[in-house]
Amino acid sequence: MSVSAQYKEKRVSPAEAAAQLTLVKNLILGMSVAMPPALMEAVAAALRNDELNVLDVYYMHGTRALQDTLFSVDLRDKVNPHPLFMSSHDRRTFRALEDPTWMQFVPATFHQAGRLLTEHIEPDCFMVTVSRMDRHGYFSLGTNADYGASVIRKANKVIVEVNSHMPRTFGECTVHISEVDFIVENDMPLPELSPQVASETDMQIASQIAERVQDGDTLQMGIGGAPNSVLGLLNDHKNLGLHTELFSTAMVRLIERGVINGRKKTWMQHKHVFTLAIGDKVMYDFMDDNPSMIGYPASWVNNPSVIRKNDNMVSVNAAIEVDLAGQINSEQIDGMQFSGTGGQLDFVRGAYASKNGRSFIALHSTARNGSVSRIVPQLKSSVVTDTRMDTHFVVTEYGCVNLKGLSLPRRARALIQLAHPKYREHLEQQALSLRLI
Repeated sequence: MSVSAQYKEKRVSPAEAAAQLTLVKNLILGMSVAMPPALMEAVAAALRNDELNVLDVYYMHGTRALQDTLFSVDLRDKVNPHPLFMSSHDRRTFRALEDPTWMQFVPATFHQAGRLLTEHIEPDCFMVTVSRMDRHGYFSLGTNADYGASVIRKANKVIVEVNSHMPRTFGECTVHISEVDFIVENDMPLPELSPQVASETDMQIASQIAERVQDGDTLQMGIGGAPNSVLGLLNDHKNLGLHTELFSTAMVRLIERGVINGRKKTWMQHKHVFTLAIGDKVMYDFMDDNPSMIGYPASWVNNPSVIRKNDNMVSVNAAIEVDLAGQINSEQIDGMQFSGTGGQLDFVRGAYASKNGRSFIALHSTARNGSVSRIVPQLKSSVVTDTRMDTHFVVTEYGCVNLKGLSLPRRARALIQLAHPKYREHLEQQALSLRLI
């Protein structure tokens, strides 16, 4: 049977696709941009009509469409959310809950997410947005190889939502029609994320990191004002490479200027490697049919043993708080889940394992309009995203310190100097009581 005939045979309406979930318990959704809005709306309607059993929904970085459909208030007894990483939309939903146990967070480092969702959780059904099919019968996962490229090969049932706005990318992003059970069509603009406007503090932090980025380095940049601001300060650098978890709009400009060209990479030379992308239409158009853009699953991109293959690897990520021993919390605020581990620890370890590699943890010295210090005696949360053994550089607007090789007393004193001046005396007193100094 030709691929066009297979396409016609597998094409159904969203409601018909939702009807295929009658025996499904675990529903896995594509991440962020790859979340399929028409399918989620149809599944929500089927749940309201009591046509489906209660669903355990697994995903990362939920969208507004997810909150408006499957996570509607009236479906709280029919859907159990299991985020592996929380977005701003997830946080708003969580804060509005009367029952905080409804949203059941699953701890996971990003490079293990695909394995977790296929080996430890039965992948009954996977739903994801893909590009149009090409003449050879291949769809593309486009912006989202992440865990999708792993789950789509092993899910018991695969339903794709074809969207002409999803860019076609290369690498391990292709999915043949023979691997798909049902197809729905829904052409609508992809969710967009505009770059954050950098604050003065972001720029102070970013300038210290940019000074430590050398020509020929390979970059990974996380989410946040400071990591994004670093990219804005690299215009005069030469021959930078990209091996990053997240591909963002700010990276497009550096590629177009020739600053990021991959020429000096020691692994996947000349290729811009990513596992997920979130940005604006300009970025999506840049990615489409661009042979330099290659997406691979997070199990590969974020694997420290792969990351280390590029010499001069530089990783930049944000944090919520750092304690005086050098432990990093990037996940919780006041005991409430804020985001997730994501790929931070993957790249902290992979970058340091690289020859001449460096990882930077960036954070403002205070939060809540200066009323809270983010350099703390001990983590307020029980969560440790990066252990004190893994932390390399820590950067605030007051300086940058390399913790590698420092004893606990020297670490404590160095980190106190990164705190806002009004908190330093108190931190010294706490360090004394903890016998750190």
